[in-house]
Amino acid sequence: MKLFDVYPLFDIEPVKAQGSYIWDKEGNKYLDLYGGHAVISIGHTHPHYVKRISDQLNNIGFYSNSVQNQLQKDLAQKLGEVSGLPDYDLFLCNSGAEAVENALKVASFKTGNKKVISFKKGFHGRTSAAVAITDNPKIVAPINANHESVILELNDLAAVEAELKKGDVCAVIIEGIQGIGGIVVPNSSFLEGLGDICEKYNAILILDEIQSGYGRSGKFFAFQYSNVKPDIITMAKGMGNGFPIGGVLISEKFEPWFGMLGTTFGGNYLACASALAVLEVIEEEKLVENSFEVGKYLITRAKKELKDCEISGNGLMIGLKFAYPIGDLRKQLLFEDKIFTGVSGTNIIRILPPLNLTKKEADLFMDKLVSRCI
Repeated sequence: MKLFDVYPLFDIEPVKAQGSYIWDKEGNKYLDLYGGHAVISIGHTHPHYVKRISDQLNNIGFYSNSVQNQLQKDLAQKLGEVSGLPDYDLFLCNSGAEAVENALKVASFKTGNKKVISFKKGFHGRTSAAVAITDNPKIVAPINANHESVILELNDLAAVEAELKKGDVCAVIIEGIQGIGGIVVPNSSFLEGLGDICEKYNAILILDEIQSGYGRSGKFFAFQYSNVKPDIITMAKGMGNGFPIGGVLISEKFEPWFGMLGTTFGGNYLACASALAVLEVIEEEKLVENSFEVGKYLITRAKKELKDCEISGNGLMIGLKFAYPIGDLRKQLLFEDKIFTGVSGTNIIRILPPLNLTKKEADLFMDKLVSRCI
């Protein structure tokens, strides 16, 4: 048997990681400015994280959601405190796509409608309903195309209201910052306007914070740069620092009932231990504040020193849009300078490092990048 070949792979095999660094099987050391698709939030193999999971595994690793699990309640309590959103309820699942699916289901139950509004260049996952609202026809199979959805221009409030007036929309979903779309930050006034018109037309506003959440933007959630109050928030990626976990924050306007949502593995002991460790480290080491400060420092340097480059983003979620294709530049950074970065399209480098990135590490990256862009 061989693997189903769906991933283009770099000829690099990581075998060890610590903090913001990765080592491959040849012993080469890399600065990680991509965090495995924004997953690594508190740094690779953080000692508190490792101990939390190891200690939990020595007690109990798994049982079903048919019994009490105090860790789930502890996680909900801690998440409410650290995020500043104590008045939401938490549903735990396994991934970002699953979080989106459950968020859409809750919205549809509430409104009785099934059409979803999303936005161009958005990405919400690869499962059935999530892929139908993702702006990438290439990954939408015929079976996914049967969902009722409309994809509109970002920041066009009039277009959204025109759709909402039809009375058949269950939800509007938007990323706090578009990640795969190129680190595009929606206007605060647009987010706040969405909140107003969703309430006016009885639609549910879902903030997809799967990539932009958990301190990535320099706030706990990226939407917190505005005054919008979403009905539902989806989370994953940095939530478990590499351990698979997702979550849905559901506002108090929704009433749960037994069987409404469900999952086998969601909220298991190890997932909760990992997620609690992440929140504890974020709080103890002030990583949201560090994301803001180091991100601001990196963005300031980039704006001053990079020519033919547009810089976007907040915190440590940064897009560097060059006036030319960056494929060769990214390979040089990876194979010659030993620095991992991400990409969006053909000319955008995405920076999504661990949130404990230091200014010294940011300088190491910028020095190499600037020297290659002269």
